[in-house]
Amino acid sequence: MGKFIIGLVVAGVVGFFGTKWKLESDVEAAVDMMVMMSSPYADIEYSGVSTTLTGELTVDDIRINVHGIGDEIYIGRFGIDTPSFLSLMKLGDMQSSWGSDDEILPKYFGIIIEHVRLPTNGDLARQGYRERLEELGIEGDVDTAAACTGRYGFSPDAFTALGYREFDLSMSMRFRDLGSRYSVELEGENAGAISISGELILAGNMVTELAKGPRYRPRLDEMRIEYNDISHNARVVEYCRRLGLSDEEILAAQMDTFKFMGAEFGVEFDEYVLVPLEEFLTGGSTLIITADPNDPVALSQITLYKPSDVPALLQLTAEAR
Repeated sequence: MGKFIIGLVVAGVVGFFGTKWKLESDVEAAVDMMVMMSSPYADIEYSGVSTTLTGELTVDDIRINVHGIGDEIYIGRFGIDTPSFLSLMKLGDMQSSWGSDDEILPKYFGIIIEHVRLPTNGDLARQGYRERLEELGIEGDVDTAAACTGRYGFSPDAFTALGYREFDLSMSMRFRDLGSRYSVELEGENAGAISISGELILAGNMVTELAKGPRYRPRLDEMRIEYNDISHNARVVEYCRRLGLSDEEILAAQMDTFKFMGAEFGVEFDEYVLVPLEEFLTGGSTLIITADPNDPVALSQITLYKPSDVPALLQLTAEAR
């Protein structure tokens, strides 16, 4: 009996690692094909593919050199997150299972990308900032208050002045099925500077809504975004002071920058957000913004409303800690 049990355990272990090896090999073959197809435009290398019992599948240690660009882009891990290794296996067999009564998509499905590193003053950063100004129709030098608070994004020179030598970005997005609603959980971080976490509750069935593809129009039911400042605000204040701005001028410029960002999304913030924002900028470390509309609001239709009406429509509020 003991030998029989040991045999079952050994068979299970061998079967698991065999399945794991097969899944990783299949993904590596697909990645190698993508690398080959990208070769006319970029040189891409990676160390391998990993899977975990907790349901993650990632391509690791990716290095990308785009032809004609001097910067190397490094990505520590890029892949998907599911509830378990069994969920990964189901996803791998999705094509053959499609249309069956079996549950194909797991209760949650996520995309993860960790430690995206590239220089803050390299070719990509300079090109991105230049295109940003062109998009906004801004020519010539940006005024001091806008430059040091990043109203239009920070220039590579401003990033250097703020003490940033490289971006170290990580983010994740997880879709969680709640039945008649679904959750989109977001996390992001620029290491040593800021971190952001949040959750959007959207109306509708997750599988049905996401299957619409380009016709998908998310409808917001609830939202909570938490912004944590680690060192960024102190860097901005110090940089603006070096450029000759008083503390009152810096605060006004930071408020104007936030209002400008809201205007780009068609929102004119009211006192329920602006007052807590000022508290955050003058001594807080965390800003929490929430939305709780009476009925689900189609995000694609926000611009149809007057910007000053949007906060009431979404019932936007904020809290500083």
